Amino acid sequence: MTAPGPPPGPWVARAARYAGLAGAVLLTVAGYLGGALPDTPLGATPASIWRTPDGPATLTCWLVGTALLVGAWWSLRGGTPSTRWAYVTAGLWALPLLVAPPMGSRDVYSYACQGWTYADGVDPYAVGVAAAGCPWVDAVAPIWRDTPAPYGPVFVLLAALAVTLGGGLTGTVVLLRALAVAGLLLAAICLPGLARAAGVPTRRAAWLALAAPLVGVHLVAGAHNDAVMLGLLLGGLLLVIRRPGLPVALLLAGALLGLAVTVKASAVVVVPFAVLAGMPGRYTVRALLRHGCWLAGGLFAALLVTSTVSGLRFGWVGGLTHSGDSEQWTSPPTAVGFVVDYAGALVGRDPRAVPVVRAVALLLLVGVLVVLWWRAWGALRGSNDARRVARVEGARVEGARVEGARPRVVLHGAALALVATVVLSPVFHPWYATWPLALLALTAVRTTWFVLPVAVAAFLALPDGTNLARFTKAPGAVAMTALLLTLTVKVLLRIAHRRGPTSRS
Repeated sequence: MTAPGPPPGPWVARAARYAGLAGAVLLTVAGYLGGALPDTPLGATPASIWRTPDGPATLTCWLVGTALLVGAWWSLRGGTPSTRWAYVTAGLWALPLLVAPPMGSRDVYSYACQGWTYADGVDPYAVGVAAAGCPWVDAVAPIWRDTPAPYGPVFVLLAALAVTLGGGLTGTVVLLRALAVAGLLLAAICLPGLARAAGVPTRRAAWLALAAPLVGVHLVAGAHNDAVMLGLLLGGLLLVIRRPGLPVALLLAGALLGLAVTVKASAVVVVPFAVLAGMPGRYTVRALLRHGCWLAGGLFAALLVTSTVSGLRFGWVGGLTHSGDSEQWTSPPTAVGFVVDYAGALVGRDPRAVPVVRAVALLLLVGVLVVLWWRAWGALRGSNDARRVARVEGARVEGARVEGARPRVVLHGAALALVATVVLSPVFHPWYATWPLALLALTAVRTTWFVLPVAVAAFLALPDGTNLARFTKAPGAVAMTALLLTLTVKVLLRIAHRRGPTSRS
């Protein structure tokens, strides 16, 4: 079991709570001054934003508010005074952002137009929102106006429902934000049960997963559909961990995971680990197939029903190919491709390496996912021997510990699978870091290695949706590549160090 850090003193906790609240209020002010409002175009550069009438106040409120929110969250990363305190504080920080205009991204307008396209009888997987004639197309970021929807049929249906009930752009955005908040509430309900199953302090897990600045800014204020995906994902995992081996539970868990996939396809990498969580007793190939078929049945049923009922079938799979149209150095494979292109330009060549490196990264991702699943399977198979030893020696406590290790192994494997997906994907946006954040909060012993990148990502976007990576392409790509090389060398040295004593003995 992961030992919690000592609870912070009352003054530290109180200071963090109200510093974060002040930060959320400042971010809301920045949103009204220069957020992603429908009639506000993206800024050409940060300097041009500064020169607008409200530019200095906007950027000042944004940067100070982000710093306060990040600092308060960081200061309590070891744990809060109690679980209730963590929930109350996370909710308190979310209140100003609930009434803020969209900020940090203009994706909510893409959602609205994709929902309008479907509600108007046009296939959103066949045409972009501009060609479909969406009346709100001017609010959509230019890069996404001519691309088909990259989201599954469940979210398209939800977006169409928001359009139908909303009656206009403002009402649609409000309902889309309500959907995102509902996803977060579902995640918040599931977190305590998952934390107890994994042996992690709930007060730490809830704080890291719910109070993170990216959650408030991008999932609440930005109304990103990642919140819906995370809620369904955690719901499916909790069900399969609570009721392993029960066919009805496995079917329902598979259905929840299938719904998560039909919101955002990236959720699919968690499914193989959920199969491991659904296996009670001994881990054998026969048990894997038997219980895996129940969960897969629920998943495929969700995919087939939603694709058929919506009338969209599987056209959404083709839309995924356009998700990488944006090229930014915040994606490690894209950064490496940029550096190769820069090196080629120095010798008069044009390698056009970005698509090649991205393809290699996706192949590498498949290999990494297989290795992570195989390691989890091996660890759980090894528990079979531990159970036999426990029974022979009458060690009931040890047997309980072995059984309790199952959720930790499964959830940590799923967390690392999401980390690999984020790192090796062709594109990265700050809110993508929320995918693995919840599962890492439930399983990681050390927190700095994933809390620090999340804190840095909070500074990558401006309130109107301008991504700062656009203006730091070359230095950012070189820095990201250097960081990758450094981390690779460290990992290889650590592996060599671990194998050294074994080979000598």
